[in-house]
Amino acid sequence: MSISRSSPYASALSPEFAISGFLAQRPTHGYDLYQRLTDELGQVWYISLSQVYNILKRLEDQGLILGETETQDKLPARRLFHLTEAGQQRFETWLRTPTGCSVRAIRVEFTTRLYFALAREHSLAHSLIDAQAAAIRSGLARLETSLDELPAGQRFNRLGLALRIGQLTSILDWLGACWPDLGLSE
Repeated sequence: MSISRSSPYASALSPEFAISGFLAQRPTHGYDLYQRLTDELGQVWYISLSQVYNILKRLEDQGLILGETETQDKLPARRLFHLTEAGQQRFETWLRTPTGCSVRAIRVEFTTRLYFALAREHSLAHSLIDAQAAAIRSGLARLETSLDELPAGQRFNRLGLALRIGQLTSILDWLGACWPDLGLSE
């Protein structure tokens, strides 16, 4: 299963992949998902409780999660959500799909992938960092070639490309810093 922009699924930059990741770890309730998102990935995702419930409804409508109502003594009933087989497959596909070479995609999508990869197994996190660094080096090579081919008179196009090159170079440095920060060896 591939994740494409023309599919009925959200883009890879949607918090629904983070929600799916938490559900891949264990079944849980909507409010608990919101708490985990804000506590563990709050600097990556800015999301409201109502957005979490809207995403859960959409995922359930698509057959990617299943919610079961639990009754509680002296408390309102609540729903326990878990991934379906289709939801698990979709999450696994997303988890192993490379992130594009944009600063936002890396800050949001790659960081989220890395979070779930590290929680699962160090070797998966290791391979994600390696693959992302290779993708960035490839993207940098293309941008540097484009910059070299631009006429000197196209100052703003040159400035824009130079900025992107600088950002991606900085991200390569950041990826190198991930190793010790995450307790991984290069």
